[in-house]
Amino acid sequence: MKKLAAHLATITLGIAAVTGCGGSDGGVKGNSKMDMQEAAEKADALVYRTFGAVRPPLEWTHDASDHGGCGGSDEYGDVTRRAVVMTKVSAERRGALLGVIERYWKKTGLKITKVVSDKEFPEVYAETEDGLLRTGLVVGGQGQFFLDVQTACVRTSEVKAPGTQARGHSYYGKDVPRPNVTDPFWSSREPVTP
Repeated sequence: MKKLAAHLATITLGIAAVTGCGGSDGGVKGNSKMDMQEAAEKADALVYRTFGAVRPPLEWTHDASDHGGCGGSDEYGDVTRRAVVMTKVSAERRGALLGVIERYWKKTGLKITKVVSDKEFPEVYAETEDGLLRTGLVVGGQGQFFLDVQTACVRTSEVKAPGTQARGHSYYGKDVPRPNVTDPFWSSREPVTP
């Protein structure tokens, strides 16, 4: 469990390392054309489209999101949206799922910034061309996939709960269990044939 908790913290740290809200003079540089709610909606859309690109479809739920100031500034803040796959993805199918999502991100103009080819806990990170969104997909315990999307620093505003609908049972605001949905394709122990 400790390894999983440390591993999941890597997503946030990996994404945060590239968000770069601080300026070289110690001030905060932010996107003044967009507020936190608008940025959160773009993050929600990326989560929704990412999972929507997967066939056969996965069941997934929104997880806790957070938001706060950038570099101690009251003027700018960022938002992190999280989602968790509830479909059981077998070890034999995890690479295929990572590949589907990585190809989708590339096809839609995201730049892959880091790939960790760990056999047990692989990861892939990407960002939008404009740097507004950074995302990370990490495989955790029991093959559960975790997706985080973090925004760059934008104008401070109130932030609502995600407006997109999860696929399957929603655990938003609750403890998310381990994957509990069996799928004939994604849960299969048979290797994927080309």
